[in-house]
Amino acid sequence: MIRLLINGAKGRMGQSLISCAAEDPELTVSAQIDEGDDFSSALAGCDAVIDFTHAPATAAVADACVAAGKVLVIGTTGHSDGDRSRISACSQKIPIVFAPNFSVGVNTLFWLTQKAAEILGPDFDLEVVEMHHRLKKDSPSGTARRLAEILAEVRHLSYGKDVVHGRKGMVGERTRTEIGMHAIRGGDVVGDHTVIFANTGERLELSHKASSRETFAKGALRAAKWAASKPAGLYDMQDVLGLR
Repeated sequence: MIRLLINGAKGRMGQSLISCAAEDPELTVSAQIDEGDDFSSALAGCDAVIDFTHAPATAAVADACVAAGKVLVIGTTGHSDGDRSRISACSQKIPIVFAPNFSVGVNTLFWLTQKAAEILGPDFDLEVVEMHHRLKKDSPSGTARRLAEILAEVRHLSYGKDVVHGRKGMVGERTRTEIGMHAIRGGDVVGDHTVIFANTGERLELSHKASSRETFAKGALRAAKWAASKPAGLYDMQDVLGLR
């Protein structure tokens, strides 16, 4: 039995994690923590922490998990480069699963995106489109960012320099190296992501649409169980699913 601390327990993802964990005989939720609760004291009674809160809080959560020697699963997105460096440093001491999306389907989309980019080559223009509910705070989504990073890696491009976030005004013709990124917000959309490969005369689109947060919750719980037996290191869902 793996004891879980759910950080961000009152949020939509936190509630889904608690509900799904109750159906898994290998898991028990030992603590439900949210803003204002004593996170550090609750750590003693758990084996792993699943964090779905806010990016600015992640570094402190990771530091506390290192001090207590606990497994950490990070589902929060929108981190700065400094946050990512801090997470990487902490992973030298504890196992951390840090993923932009815990859905099995989305991680299959990551794999397919890489393969399609390799096969189609540089003649195809690349665009990423994502849509989420009106309450989502960060943009683009962590999943969309990862899709663009995969495309950039295959093309030997730079996410910082070659990704174009939307277009407005007289921007000129599309360059051969740019990766378009477009974020749509509205309603209660859980998460839609599409990667477009467009060439003269043909277009390939790879899409994933999530209709329930349970798919993310079940993936995060799977990651916690997987990481419980792993040495210190920085992992993601590609590792958990054996897709590398």
